[in-house]
Amino acid sequence: MSHEGCAAGPDKRSLRREVLAARTGLTGDDVREAAVALAGRALELPEVAHARTVAAYVSVGTEPGTLALLDALRARGVRVLLPVLLPDNDLDWGEYGGEGSLARVRHGGRMALLEPAGERLGPDAVTGADVVLLPGLAVDGRGLRLGRGGGSYDRVLARLERAGARPALVVLLYDAEVVARVPAQPHDRPVDAVVTPSGVRRFR
Repeated sequence: MSHEGCAAGPDKRSLRREVLAARTGLTGDDVREAAVALAGRALELPEVAHARTVAAYVSVGTEPGTLALLDALRARGVRVLLPVLLPDNDLDWGEYGGEGSLARVRHGGRMALLEPAGERLGPDAVTGADVVLLPGLAVDGRGLRLGRGGGSYDRVLARLERAGARPALVVLLYDAEVVARVPAQPHDRPVDAVVTPSGVRRFR
């Protein structure tokens, strides 16, 4: 289980700043091209190709784009769950019904997020997913992921562990965000694979 929100030391903060600064320099075309490549690569992963339910998220700004992948999954008849941020930073879930099913929601002073506008399925809905796509800023050769530091996905990973659920954990990144080493705690849990525009790398 990752505790990135609990012990974000200076190394994590500086790596986060570095990655976010590089993402800020990307153009709309860069982001769109990468999103199409990411969708194609992710769909080649057997775990994703055979999944009945995928818990994902809607990318915002210059994050590695997910909408092309969400639409491709939905077109295949896959049930796609998307997060809804709760006031305590935990995540509820709703089903993706296409781009028209999303609402732009602003949480305090943060960037507005696109969230599913329909029925709320409860925080435990994620435990029924075959694949969980995790947002991230970097991953290293051990499969350890650097998150944004808000702790929402720490709770998701803890919930999966408590439920004995073993979905494939996959992070979507740009090529340069696969790094030599991510600062980590001993209890951090590696992801199973990272998907970048140029390919897939597995960790276990």
